[in-house]
Amino acid sequence: MYKNLLVPVDGTELSDKAIRSSIELAQQLGAAITAFVAEPLPPPPAIGRSATDLALESEWYDAHANRHAKEVLSAFETQARTAGVAYAGHYLQTDRVADAIATAAAEHKCDMIVMATHGRGPFGTLLFGSQTKLVMAQTKVPLLVLH
Repeated sequence: MYKNLLVPVDGTELSDKAIRSSIELAQQLGAAITAFVAEPLPPPPAIGRSATDLALESEWYDAHANRHAKEVLSAFETQARTAGVAYAGHYLQTDRVADAIATAAAEHKCDMIVMATHGRGPFGTLLFGSQTKLVMAQTKVPLLVLH
């Protein structure tokens, strides 16, 4: 049935739920997990900053994003391996999270996406948007949404 689950995570309590649930599901299905972190791109530079300052800020931001992604993926890997689940972890810096998730599912040949949602309701979705809805609109891969 399902052999490779893509699990987008970000290190929040909500993604911890996705980690636990996806590991249980992978055990039941005999599936592997492909974890994915989409780190945001650096904010636009402030006007009047020197090229040197901009380069240093960008370098710092990239190092911070890299470190955060590795920490999140490492913690996920530890839990998956302890549970005997095959695991691979990937990350990307992007400003288009839903696109990156859909692309990662295709690139890594995942046959299901398991992700958690804040479940903000219509007003919250209007204000903040919904990555889950955007992913659903951009992929034909089945999507298991945890709330």
